Amino acid sequence: MSRRPRFPIPRLRTAPPGSSRLFLYAEAAFLLILGISLLSSYLKQYPPSSQTGGSFYQIVDTNQADSTRQAENESQPSQPKKFIKWVDFTVTCEAMTKAFRLDVDTVEQEPHLNWIELLAYLGARYGGDFSRYKASDMDALAQKLKSGQTMAELTEGMKYYDYYLEAYSAVLGGMVGTFEAEIPMDQVPEGVSCRPAEPAEGSDQPQTAWVTRYGLKAFSPIAKGFPYSEFDDFGTARSYGFKRQHLGHDMMGQVGSPIIAVESGIVEALGWNQYGGWRIGIRSFDKKRYYYYAHLRKNYPYQSNLTEGCTVQAGDVIGYMGRTGYSRTENTNNIDEPHLHFGLQLIFDESQKEGNNEIWISCYELVKFLHQNQSLTEKTPDTKEWHRVYRTKDF
Repeated sequence: MSRRPRFPIPRLRTAPPGSSRLFLYAEAAFLLILGISLLSSYLKQYPPSSQTGGSFYQIVDTNQADSTRQAENESQPSQPKKFIKWVDFTVTCEAMTKAFRLDVDTVEQEPHLNWIELLAYLGARYGGDFSRYKASDMDALAQKLKSGQTMAELTEGMKYYDYYLEAYSAVLGGMVGTFEAEIPMDQVPEGVSCRPAEPAEGSDQPQTAWVTRYGLKAFSPIAKGFPYSEFDDFGTARSYGFKRQHLGHDMMGQVGSPIIAVESGIVEALGWNQYGGWRIGIRSFDKKRYYYYAHLRKNYPYQSNLTEGCTVQAGDVIGYMGRTGYSRTENTNNIDEPHLHFGLQLIFDESQKEGNNEIWISCYELVKFLHQNQSLTEKTPDTKEWHRVYRTKDF
């Protein structure tokens, strides 16, 4: 005789009909949404990998290090840095030339008109848009200053004058000033003090002398007498490697044309870049400007005395035009037309030197302005090099 179990055996229950079944469906949907929400929150806090491919553990370590640094610095709070993060340089060659002439013409007068201040005033007035520039506006400003009004008085209430003054000083700050120039001895003006100059190595020029001058001490990027063509191509599309904007100024010419240091400074970069080919990067002495010269000549891109870390003077020959680049393989000519890619980067803080915060400006109008000061060069015998004829020295 079978025994009855002490506990009843559970039976499978079917879903009740009607509203009870709808209740079970709603409950299941709620649990599913809750589970997805919890999973999403977990992944946000503990992502499986970083955007750069790092592991979860690397991110945890980074967060722990950041927390440690934050705790250590709580007793010494620091103010966030304030610096310019963008510059749209639209000053025309015409405006720069007029402001420069006013500066030079009044250098020994009172008041001495500062060309960058004149441009900054108009920049603030035009909202940075120099397509609105009129020479009469600068004439009127110069007349006010000459009549005794100060720039501080004229810019009182101008909200963005300080911004344009700092921005335009970063672009143009090293280009006009006092310097020593080497000129032929027979061209020294009567009554002007000078000192004889030792001939440059390899030069067969007649006796020269050093004189002190005030004026334009920056040079065109291509040596005098070497033809080139150009157009305003800043911001146009480029596709090699990835889609991007062209952040420089192309000057089309002949392979081997001497490339000139626009401003005195320190060579920071020298070597191969898959986009720029053989290239040179020179930093101004005030560290505000980084000049980039790219697509230099195959096999002999640089002047032989150029090394990373060395000092160059404005007007020196630093390299030679070519068409290298667009390749991971060094010394490859993958550029169709020989040209110099000339770029100018502004640096207000070292965090802007490399990465997504770089500030590159259009150089089209600037290069037109610099054309008035070209470096005269001559061939160095029995070599592939050229050298400048007359030297300059920054103070």
